[in-house]
Amino acid sequence: MKYHTIIVIVTIIFTGGCAELIDTNDGNSENDEDDPSHITNVSGDVAVHHIDVGQADATLIETRKNETMLIDSGDHWDNGEIVIDYLEQQDITKIDHLVATHAHADHIGGHADIIETFETEYDGIGNAYDPGVEHDTQTYGDYINATEEYLGELLIIEEGDEIPIAGNVSASILNPPEERQSDDFHENSVVMKIEFGEFVYITTGDAEVPIEQRLVEELDVDLSAHTYQAGHHGSNTSSSEPFLEAMSPEVVVISSDFDSQYGHPHDAVLERFAAHNIETYWTGIHNTTVVTTDGINVSVTTEQEGPTDPLQLRDMNPVEDASSNSLGQLTDTILIDQTPLIQV
Repeated sequence: MKYHTIIVIVTIIFTGGCAELIDTNDGNSENDEDDPSHITNVSGDVAVHHIDVGQADATLIETRKNETMLIDSGDHWDNGEIVIDYLEQQDITKIDHLVATHAHADHIGGHADIIETFETEYDGIGNAYDPGVEHDTQTYGDYINATEEYLGELLIIEEGDEIPIAGNVSASILNPPEERQSDDFHENSVVMKIEFGEFVYITTGDAEVPIEQRLVEELDVDLSAHTYQAGHHGSNTSSSEPFLEAMSPEVVVISSDFDSQYGHPHDAVLERFAAHNIETYWTGIHNTTVVTTDGINVSVTTEQEGPTDPLQLRDMNPVEDASSNSLGQLTDTILIDQTPLIQV
């Protein structure tokens, strides 16, 4: 069954572009993970939480102004419980911006339950954002139905839009393109560049090499970034050499299961990260990984210890029980001006 969401379209203006306001008045991967442990006392003006949701994506961004953005929500198999539990542990009572990078179930699997939970038990959802490519799955239908019931509207975002965030934080949309070439989910995956001071974070959902090529060759945008969330869970379909050269990141975070049925992250990708000397964190090893910054200094806190040399990650075994109540074992402080890592 297909869910048709576009009924009424009006235009609203953001700082750097426009987004379509869509009234939604119309209407398969598996895993078995423990709930994430408490990661608390993480200080900084901006924190980027890469929540360990197995072979899926879920990223929480929070600012010192107590504004929050949730990008993706994990897989469908747990009905958003991992993400909801983590948000509760972080004392998050409102999601100001809920983003779906694309309609696959390992990215929007928790959206429906998160919307219902926060609208009925907490302080609600501010706005929901989507690239606008529909899917015919039950997971997508549940997400759209929850949006219709509790929010009433969905903001369709594209290249040139800005998601307004308080506290001198900018969130620029680099993909999907203004002129869509197809309805392919990965081709239209949301790519976002988040900036705060000298810190730049780029996340690409499941965007693949052709989109990376477009960003490098056609977009008049500086892609330099300190931290990069590896595209498509570390698949060789993404994180191409030209894209890495354009970003030149110091830190990369891979969100995928240790026993990924797809073999993520692929060895070729890890080798490219190693060639660029990128500190590499993998939720399959490090579990939930939090990057915090004051706009100049950056720290990385992980739930579990592990190497950050990408070529060593495959030699590791994940901790059997990652549900300890302690703060992550590893914290690095990094100066954005390329000074060496300082272990603290």
